[in-house]
Amino acid sequence: MDATFYLIVLCIGASFVQRVTGFGFGIFIMTWLTALMPSYGEATALSGILASVTSLLVCIRMWRDIRWSHLWLILAAFMLVSAGSIFTLSKIHDSILNVILGIALIGASIYFLFISSHIRLRPTAGTQVVAGSLSGLMGGFFAMQGPPAVLYFLAAETDKNHYMATVQTYFLMGNIGMALVRASTGFVTPAVGHGFVCGICGVVIGNVLGALVFRRLSIKWLRTLVYIYLSVSGVMILLR
Repeated sequence: MDATFYLIVLCIGASFVQRVTGFGFGIFIMTWLTALMPSYGEATALSGILASVTSLLVCIRMWRDIRWSHLWLILAAFMLVSAGSIFTLSKIHDSILNVILGIALIGASIYFLFISSHIRLRPTAGTQVVAGSLSGLMGGFFAMQGPPAVLYFLAAETDKNHYMATVQTYFLMGNIGMALVRASTGFVTPAVGHGFVCGICGVVIGNVLGALVFRRLSIKWLRTLVYIYLSVSGVMILLR
């Protein structure tokens, strides 16, 4: 089977995960995408562009549920930090990035599973700046900006539709911003364009399947699913 088939399957899985939990496209696809693309930078570029399509489909469908007041400050912090991270990406060895990412994801999952229930974060300006900055680091380096942002948005939103619509708007705008920066640094290449054309059908299929599952989830089960997925993702990255 050729790389196109594997890419489509990866996009179905990544889009499904993102539509069900609100994040995880990059975490899922980057575990294998680097083996299909010519370089790590091109893999992050393709992941971000495809993820933005998943987010766009959700935003179009759920635009009435977007909580704009919970979005702007965290997004501004993300944009600034992610741009700096992308510019320095080529100076850090891929193996070091993978180890750091795996450890960070496991640490986040431990927090979510065992600590978060005892700490109630508030959607304050400070929380948004810290979450946006951490998300920007992970997004710029790994195309996996989800975990820090999810921590904030799960604390800020008590309704699952508000959570899904707002977090997908954040990812959509963030990925558009990172795509522009990556294009300026040479990471958006013809190989990325070819991968986008091949993967877009998988994104649509995964989004439709994920929406069917999301409708049947309560916010409690949604949080639990997010936390478990974080833990599994961290282990997968470390063992890759």
